[in-house]
Amino acid sequence: MSWLSPSYSYSAAALRIPRRQGVALLLIAALHLGAIWSLSRTEYGPFATTLFLLTWGALNFFWLALLRRPALAAVLSLMLAELIIVVSKFKFEMTWMTISFMDVLIVDADSISFLFGVFPDLRIVAALIGVLAIAVLAMTWRLDPVRMRVRSAALGGVACLAGMIGLSMSAPEQPWEPFQGVNHVSNFTRSGVAAMTEVIVRGFFDAEAQVAERLRGADAFACEPRGKRPHIVLVLDESSFDMSSAPGVKLPPDYAEHFRSFDGKTRSLLVETMGGQTWLAEYSALTGLSARSFGGLKFYVTRIAAGRVTRGLPNALKNCGYRTFSLYPSKGAFLSARHFQQGVGIERFIDAKEMGAGDVEPDHFYYDKALGLIERERGGGPVFVFVYTLANHFPWDVRYRPNLTLGWRDPGNGVVADEYMRRQMASARDYKRFAAALKTNFPGEPFLIVRFGDHPPNFAPRVLDPELDEAQIAMRIKAYHPRYYTTYYTIDGVNFAPKDMSSAIDGIEVAHLPLVVQEAAGLPLDPSFAEQKKVLQRCGGLFYRCKAGAEARRFNRLLIDAGLITGL
Repeated sequence: MSWLSPSYSYSAAALRIPRRQGVALLLIAALHLGAIWSLSRTEYGPFATTLFLLTWGALNFFWLALLRRPALAAVLSLMLAELIIVVSKFKFEMTWMTISFMDVLIVDADSISFLFGVFPDLRIVAALIGVLAIAVLAMTWRLDPVRMRVRSAALGGVACLAGMIGLSMSAPEQPWEPFQGVNHVSNFTRSGVAAMTEVIVRGFFDAEAQVAERLRGADAFACEPRGKRPHIVLVLDESSFDMSSAPGVKLPPDYAEHFRSFDGKTRSLLVETMGGQTWLAEYSALTGLSARSFGGLKFYVTRIAAGRVTRGLPNALKNCGYRTFSLYPSKGAFLSARHFQQGVGIERFIDAKEMGAGDVEPDHFYYDKALGLIERERGGGPVFVFVYTLANHFPWDVRYRPNLTLGWRDPGNGVVADEYMRRQMASARDYKRFAAALKTNFPGEPFLIVRFGDHPPNFAPRVLDPELDEAQIAMRIKAYHPRYYTTYYTIDGVNFAPKDMSSAIDGIEVAHLPLVVQEAAGLPLDPSFAEQKKVLQRCGGLFYRCKAGAEARRFNRLLIDAGLITGL
């Protein structure tokens, strides 16, 4: 056994303790069999299985290089693997995403607060598990007489690490894979390779190294709007897009009305996520920037941007005398939402717990909260309220609160599409009631309401292009085909006629939405948004998609130089 240390010999004294050696060998075998059992119940397919085994080997060799004890190395490796699986399953239940390496790279107080908020007894459980783990490690240390050479362990670790990197880079993680709820360890490994490559090659944020221009007059800008400023309500319409764009779909009566603005026009919105990740649209709608500037790290955009990105719609509105509020339908610590939104100018962040919201409330629940907030706060000047709706969240293969649409008849498109449209019609009704309530409750008070769909649902590609197979659809999703990333936005006024509609063209990228909001409200643009309007005009409504990201990279550098983005 050349891999054993010379200090371990089969002398007569050693042979007098075969029981200890036998127990150690049985323990080592049991631990490796435990890893195989974990693999069989969580990893699927030859690729994921191989990557799991390489990760298992790398973990063991790492601990062997440090401790030289195979049993102890196997215990520590199994603990880490099981920890990844347990935490990943928990995260999937909470967010429909499995764990990734970035969850370790970006450990923030908000995420820990969210975890303990969901499971208040977790501190006690964690402490008990920690005590038990220490006891197991101490016992294993005493039972393990075998030693391994450091050099042999290091060579084995390097070989496994090389295999992990090569395999991960040969088949990069696809956007939909974290939403499958399987392959926890292998996906964690692959995300680690991708994240470290991204950070080393590109950094956290994509911006030009330098630009000749500067945002002039940013410090001296004073917002002096003409006329009475309207209250502004920005509504994020969960998972909503216009199904009339799908061929052969049977629509309910008056379906298209929900997607028309005050002027009768329908306007499309190019978003940066499909099937989920609302927070990407949230980031763009509040900052006026692109989540794609974070490259492969875009799924963590609110966590990375929290406290680092201060440029945004709420801060611009604050400069114009607005007080800013957010009605958030989850816990404020989720993906650092509270920290992020406060950084871009939200003064009062009200999360689901404070509102008394359940898991998935009908839209009228959040509209009623907005009405109450406006009633309380309007005396102090104009208010901005960011309202989330949630009733149209998946899954759509179950009937959500049938009492919301009494007398409803399915159009005949299949269970999922019909339930989806039923919820959309309930959302449309709740929105009309909200607008009517604003007019009734606040006569003479001007309101600007802007609504937008944050992303199409995950079944949209199959409805939009039923003739394509899954592989063709996957290629189009990966290439950001506009057909799969298009939702809508609308502009409405209550006791108010929207002012400047020059930026509200028929199709824009979501990053330009804050620009549209300010101009429709009749507010002067600060230097950063005035510069962004030039981008909109040059690019015909595009932002990140313009010139393969060159315009966005230039604009990001301008904001960095102006101190509106720091630490990236």
